[in-house]
Amino acid sequence: MNRSFTRRDFLAMSAKGVGAAVVSYGLMGCSSSDDDDASAIQASFSHGIASGDPSHSAVILWTRVSPSSEGDVKVSWEVATDSGFTDLVTNGEMVTTAERDYTVKVDAIGLDSGTAYYYRFTSGELSSEVGMTRTLPEGAVDSVKLAVMSCANFPAGYFNTYELAAQQDELDAVIHLGDYIYEYARGEYASENAAELDREVLPEGELFLLSDYRTRYGQYRGDASLQKLHAKVPFITVWDDHEVANDTWSDGAENHNEGEGSFDDRKAAALQAYFEWLPIRPWSEGNNEEIYRSFSFGDLVDLHMMDTRVLARNKPLDYADYIDPATQGIDSARFMADVTSTERTMLGQEQLQWLQQSLLTATGKWQVLGQQVLMGRMLLPAAIATQQLSIAEFAELGAIAQIAARAQANDPTLTASEYSFLIANQHRLTPEVMTQLQLPNIPYNLDAWDGYAYEREVILGTAKSKGSNLVVIAGDTHNAWANELSDAGGDTVGVEFATSSVSSPGLEFYLGIPADQQAATEAGVTQMVDGLQYTNLRDRGFMVLTFTAEQVRSDWHFVDTIESTEFSEDMDKRYSAVSQLGSAKIMPA
Repeated sequence: MNRSFTRRDFLAMSAKGVGAAVVSYGLMGCSSSDDDDASAIQASFSHGIASGDPSHSAVILWTRVSPSSEGDVKVSWEVATDSGFTDLVTNGEMVTTAERDYTVKVDAIGLDSGTAYYYRFTSGELSSEVGMTRTLPEGAVDSVKLAVMSCANFPAGYFNTYELAAQQDELDAVIHLGDYIYEYARGEYASENAAELDREVLPEGELFLLSDYRTRYGQYRGDASLQKLHAKVPFITVWDDHEVANDTWSDGAENHNEGEGSFDDRKAAALQAYFEWLPIRPWSEGNNEEIYRSFSFGDLVDLHMMDTRVLARNKPLDYADYIDPATQGIDSARFMADVTSTERTMLGQEQLQWLQQSLLTATGKWQVLGQQVLMGRMLLPAAIATQQLSIAEFAELGAIAQIAARAQANDPTLTASEYSFLIANQHRLTPEVMTQLQLPNIPYNLDAWDGYAYEREVILGTAKSKGSNLVVIAGDTHNAWANELSDAGGDTVGVEFATSSVSSPGLEFYLGIPADQQAATEAGVTQMVDGLQYTNLRDRGFMVLTFTAEQVRSDWHFVDTIESTEFSEDMDKRYSAVSQLGSAKIMPA
């Protein structure tokens, strides 16, 4: 039997907002208006169903109807404890319209905590498939299991990652860290095989208008693998940049150019479509910008979902602005002053204060930050970070330089083969190369937390002061990572686990790493970056986090291809890492 819904529950829900979703208050009788215009229009459910933003007593239910003719459509829903819907818990109906792109969003409230439910929608004589969802547990919790994924580019290949994730059992939720869609036009980013795979994007052009974003969401939500995963487990989502445009910040984006209209209008359209098409609970009706919020999995895990992208982020710094034209060197003093400025923000003051308060007052054994970009320090030699040299070139030239230094110092251990190698390659150590090899280590990605150092220190300092067991999860890079998180003083404060992409290419694509060099490159990067324990730079997939009272374990799962719907999990690439409660260290499982 479902728990009664109290005024206290309603006020708690209202604080986060339920105005943009229909609220289900409990069981209701049959409708007496079956013959009105809205119920006369037949509608199918070709975009599937979904649930999301579970709380201890509620969950958002979602679908979209495809009407047989123009006009408003009446949609009914049911929630039960069994797949046959004999033990009905709550039901209701609403009218959806073209104004909301025929999407349906229900806040099913008054549910029991830690309970699995079944749900479905009907319109006239047509019914959706049956979905499964669950509410968050309260009190003592033995374990929590979360799948984490991000970065799904439709034309890059099939969504086999979603298909593989749908095969996982006993997931409490899917955490989607953004880039749920991409905004590019047909034939642009990662579209080399799109025509052959029958995955060319709709609409054909880049997304600017509300209708554009709605059409693209509709195409993504028509994917059978994504529908299967949504129907099986509730999602907890945040956006990244491509839900609007590449490298979005609060007032612009790298992929918003002169002549493309108002960025504010584009952003408003993109965020409206996001709230229409994703099972996310808004703070209040019409508020499509604020998505930071927390979820409590009993006494075990507090999950704090953050917006590091759209709400308040300053424009990312660019190394090109710090290059001295005369020497081609970096103006380090000016760069460090800017990157560490207390005025530089990724979260904004209000969200940062919310996060600090949440970390200081939360009581779960594990404090988890669900956000988009890497928090760990990813410092690489400047010649690599600025792409003057590849990782392989840097390693090879560095080895030559080391042998040359030993020869100049008359090192008696220098072998004949090393000396011969030096004679054959010494001509490569030009003054320019020597300068490149001696450049300091710098952040390779200023779009990540390395470009917003002050707020990172505030977050790490807050977690350290509370003694939090801090776990940061990230997406965005299209690669898998495991980092130990250290503050500016060198103290290890937490751990970071980052997921690979659903389908978007990773560093193996951006850096042009040949297939036969990718494993060596991964090993080289891991050795170069302090605190980095693991990376996979070449495979698509997701990760599963399993929390217990003693440890958190991350299991990375990779598919062997996205170019065919016939795929398998690449077990040779599977990797697991754990961090113990009370210890901010990562070790292989």
